[in-house]
Amino acid sequence: MRPGRFLVAVDVGGTFTDAVAVSAAGGTLVAKVPSTPEDPAIAFEEALAELERAGLPLGSAHLVFHGTTVATNAMLTGRLARVVLVTTEGFADVLSYRNGTRPSVYDLQQPRPGELVARRDRVEARERLSSTGEVVTALEEAEIARVADEVAARRPEAVAVAFLFSYLDDRHEEQMAEALERRLEGVPVARSARLAREFREYPRTATAAVNAGLRPVVGRYLVSTTSRLENLGVSGRLMIMQSNGGCVPAARADVEAHRLLLSGPAAGVAGTVALGREYGIERLVSFDMGGTSLDVCLVADGTPPLTPTETIAGHPILCPSVDMVTIGAGGGSIAEVGPTGRLSVGPRSAGAQPGPAAYGRGGEEATVTDAHVVLGTLPTGLSLAGGLALDLEAARKVVGRVGEEMGLSLEEAADGIVQVSVAQMSLALRRVSVERGIDPEGYTLVAFGGAGPLHAGLLLRELRFGSVLVPRYPGLFAAAGLVSTDLRVDESRTVLAPLTEDMLPALAGWLRSTAEEMRARLADDGVSGRPARLVASADCRYVGQGYELAVPVSPLSEAALAELPERFAELHQRTYGHRDPDGTVEVVTLRLSAFGALPKARQEGVSPAGRSTASSAMVTTTSARLPGGAHRVDVPVYDRAALRSGHRFDGPAIVHQHDATTLVLERQSARVDRRGSLWIEEGR
Repeated sequence: MRPGRFLVAVDVGGTFTDAVAVSAAGGTLVAKVPSTPEDPAIAFEEALAELERAGLPLGSAHLVFHGTTVATNAMLTGRLARVVLVTTEGFADVLSYRNGTRPSVYDLQQPRPGELVARRDRVEARERLSSTGEVVTALEEAEIARVADEVAARRPEAVAVAFLFSYLDDRHEEQMAEALERRLEGVPVARSARLAREFREYPRTATAAVNAGLRPVVGRYLVSTTSRLENLGVSGRLMIMQSNGGCVPAARADVEAHRLLLSGPAAGVAGTVALGREYGIERLVSFDMGGTSLDVCLVADGTPPLTPTETIAGHPILCPSVDMVTIGAGGGSIAEVGPTGRLSVGPRSAGAQPGPAAYGRGGEEATVTDAHVVLGTLPTGLSLAGGLALDLEAARKVVGRVGEEMGLSLEEAADGIVQVSVAQMSLALRRVSVERGIDPEGYTLVAFGGAGPLHAGLLLRELRFGSVLVPRYPGLFAAAGLVSTDLRVDESRTVLAPLTEDMLPALAGWLRSTAEEMRARLADDGVSGRPARLVASADCRYVGQGYELAVPVSPLSEAALAELPERFAELHQRTYGHRDPDGTVEVVTLRLSAFGALPKARQEGVSPAGRSTASSAMVTTTSARLPGGAHRVDVPVYDRAALRSGHRFDGPAIVHQHDATTLVLERQSARVDRRGSLWIEEGR
């Protein structure tokens, strides 16, 4: 990247929209503005304007990375475009039958997830392939015309085409899609086999329906965002974060809209992995707590863990996604007392509007943030992002009502809200560690988001992590993670056959030919001249099993594929504690990912402390009741911006900065390193 150029990243969250600009020389500019749920593009533009006021020449932006919740919000709220589904005759109810299971086996009254496509909007076509890909009923031109007429009569906003066994041969889908595109000009048409060439009819059909429903929504947003960039004088290319931890050019993002469902959370994991790489640490836990939700991801080997299927709003989506646990626990999570007198926190959130009562924007329900303000662990009188000032009396009023309902004092109620919230966070962390047989003691907890560092010390003590790492700008870390990403494309092919020596040439041939296609696609996206990094794997199982394990394949050769049975057996032993020495290994799906490196910027560190001590960064002392404590104590408050490399101090302490607040408990110690990161460790 040429001198004077910047990499810019904007991450939209439920409460705040964060922006970071990193120059080629390593300088960093940051901005944080309230999100605008009614139109996220407004906050996107305001964040860029805030960066400009901070000193960013917008015309010098080389690339603009963007993590967006547009697709996620559309799925969760059901605000998808109206889709017409074209499917094989006799299979219109695949979306209703789902996979034949119920989330709660013994609950006879559990609600069904909403239908992705209304029954009246499913059109059946007379065509059929066998389970081996042979044509049983050909798709005739007259039938194509009839179906196109029926679809056009319904005036859809988008169309999904999902034929039976099309992952084996997608020519029928292609013929139908081409006819519909000619007939319905401007209406997006999604083909299931093009989006996910994988078996299992329900997930593939659902993926096509979700993609179709999202494309008009995502498309409109990208058009609006691109227009705002042009109006601001930004000529740099817009790159959109995907669920897989890589990014895609905005010009192609709407076609692959289903790959954006975890766009925002994936950026934080990408940043965690990049930060770990700088320190040479591979065992990490990403802890991203904002105003609305908490996203947790365990990284065991320096590589983000992926799952081939993600479930959003009860619907499976076939696309590689970062494997994380998300719960409704954030700074804006609302505390309520149920009919039995039981206190619950979340998943309802005060969000960006009105936000916690302490924000002074009309919030009338107690939140986790309000509880911290009452306890003093979020001190009032200090400047916050966007010039926000905390209103202690408003927080005391709403938390006091919770206390009255439970027969508790004001501070007891506040402490209870924090403790319940921390218990929920602990459960989420256990789901990605202890419940998978992993001891968190050897892992570093990377705490970020506006509320993450405030609770990291509590979780360090609860789960006994090795240490806590709080990045230099924790409240903006997901945005900073965006600039560490690369372009990424994924392809897959269902094999569904026991592995034999005769299969090896065909499988290796698919990997090599697909790799060439992916390199060409990355070159079109702007990474020509830089070699693509390829990562292949095979989903394998013993014949008769119902689920698979992903086995790495390297290099892309017949020899590597021939080693799959032994590698699978070793992985099965590590995962389940046993292996079948006589079992036949079946290859279910081959997967290939290609990464195209984008320009990176070096971020400057902080100056050394020299002879100064951390006390030089202390700005005040505040009275606070630490979570779990019985009495208030005097706690020093440090200015994060004034802390220097080499500074050390003991808890209890509060570290304040405009984008987040860090709480260090008694018997814990903190230190600052040369990158400006804050490390917290438990006293030994």
